[in-house]
Amino acid sequence: MSPDDYCQQKTAQSGSSFYYSFLFLPPERRRAITALYAFCREVDDTVDDATDQSVARIKLAWWRNEVTQMYSGTPTHPVMLALKPHIQPYDLKQEHLQAIIDGMEMDLDQSRYLDYPNLKKYCWHVAGVVGILSASIFGVTNPQTLKYAETLGLAFQLTNIIRDVGEDARKGRIYLPIDELQQFNVTAADLLNARHSEKFEALMKFQAARAQQLYDDAFALLPKEDRRAQRPGLMMAAIYRTLLDEIERDGFHVLTQKISLTPLRKLWLAWKTYVRG
Repeated sequence: MSPDDYCQQKTAQSGSSFYYSFLFLPPERRRAITALYAFCREVDDTVDDATDQSVARIKLAWWRNEVTQMYSGTPTHPVMLALKPHIQPYDLKQEHLQAIIDGMEMDLDQSRYLDYPNLKKYCWHVAGVVGILSASIFGVTNPQTLKYAETLGLAFQLTNIIRDVGEDARKGRIYLPIDELQQFNVTAADLLNARHSEKFEALMKFQAARAQQLYDDAFALLPKEDRRAQRPGLMMAAIYRTLLDEIERDGFHVLTQKISLTPLRKLWLAWKTYVRG
């Protein structure tokens, strides 16, 4: 199996909404974004699948070294071998790849966030930076496009947090800011014990409104000259925002179930956005 085939398999198996937007890219850019996404999946799985935090830290340190080795010319992992040819053409920064690993390590260091500024810092590492790297692969002529991509990445991550509240709580992680839980009189025990209530719905409406505003802010930042190149990000946004709308329509019953869109609907949303340009 070639490095590119490895990344393709890793990405397809994830079932992620991102996969559907990659299908519409030219081959070279598709290989680049697939390798980047496979890297994100690898380091994320390192933490999510770990039963021993010390082992997870050792593995993340190994990935840090792999990134360094990729930029010096001697990586060993298939993902790094697949990503290496795209570093220079798309100006992919080593510090951004390392920042993603920093974000994964934050999950080992803390499971609660005091307030939104602290949560936003985490989201920048695990999603904002990914947005910047992805936009660079899609094509950028105006530097403001990177700010659009960073903001859109934050919107994606907040949508993920809303969708995964119950699943994350069962893993002992609560990403909803502590001060906002207190503001709406929702306790950590409510989340850990999956107690749905009007207070919880009010809290989640607040979270969803913030995410919706970030989508609007991101779109407002996207320069007209880069809109066509950035269609993959807009496809992802169509899928993620539709998912957020579905969660809202369902009354935020996310403590006991994971709401998702069917693969066919994701493909339809991606195609519709592509055609609209």
